[in-house]
Amino acid sequence: MSVYWDKQLLLLCCAFAAAFGAVMGSFLNCAAWRVAHGEDWVHGRSRCPACGHVLGPAELVPVLSWLLLRGRCRHCGKAISARYVLAELFCALLAVACLLRFGATALCLRNLALLYCLFCLSLVDWESFLIPDGCLAVAACAWLLALPFPWQGWRWAVSRVLAGLAFGGAALLLSLAMDRALGKESLGGGDIKLLAVAGLYLGWIGSLLSLLLACLLGLALAAALRRGRGEAVPFGPAIAVSAAALLFLGDAAAKWYLGFF
Repeated sequence: MSVYWDKQLLLLCCAFAAAFGAVMGSFLNCAAWRVAHGEDWVHGRSRCPACGHVLGPAELVPVLSWLLLRGRCRHCGKAISARYVLAELFCALLAVACLLRFGATALCLRNLALLYCLFCLSLVDWESFLIPDGCLAVAACAWLLALPFPWQGWRWAVSRVLAGLAFGGAALLLSLAMDRALGKESLGGGDIKLLAVAGLYLGWIGSLLSLLLACLLGLALAAALRRGRGEAVPFGPAIAVSAAALLFLGDAAAKWYLGFF
């Protein structure tokens, strides 16, 4: 359903999407931090990272609580990282952008699920060099559940599955070859599985462009962080950013690329 035909409906939908996104940003940021630090992300209430004070409802309102408390814990007064409010704002922006790009459709929900999984796994990978299988499973399940809405035929579905298997398999073979040549691990298993899941969403051309962009982003990130002398840089965030970009660009990127031929 298009949300552009009525301005009031558009504003209402955007406000709802932003609120939903902010809540999801708070949850995903907390879950990512716990997973990266080996904690249980399912059980246990949110608490201050400095003093361990359990946060009350008034301290858990996305964005507003951080602003009203001026970025400090009400109990101990220690500063609370801006990462929390930035994650909430970013996920709110993702929800609004996804709504405006794909409309109020099942496709919007499917793609938003992927974007949030990419966001969460990027945070975890950045801190721990691990990509949670749970994020990949949720993204794959979202793609599968959204297949009938709208149904594009078995041919399309099989093509996407083959694209995922092909790019994941190619990444695995390349990783094995580079591991043998360099004598150390070059590409983690999580990165390979992430490329396979991205193939479900992006297809053949989109996956190829995403992989090329991810390599460029990975090199730029390594150069910016000056980690070129043996210190590893997580590749998951670069894959996530490139997959998200190609998800929004869609057919336009494929037509641009094919125009060279």
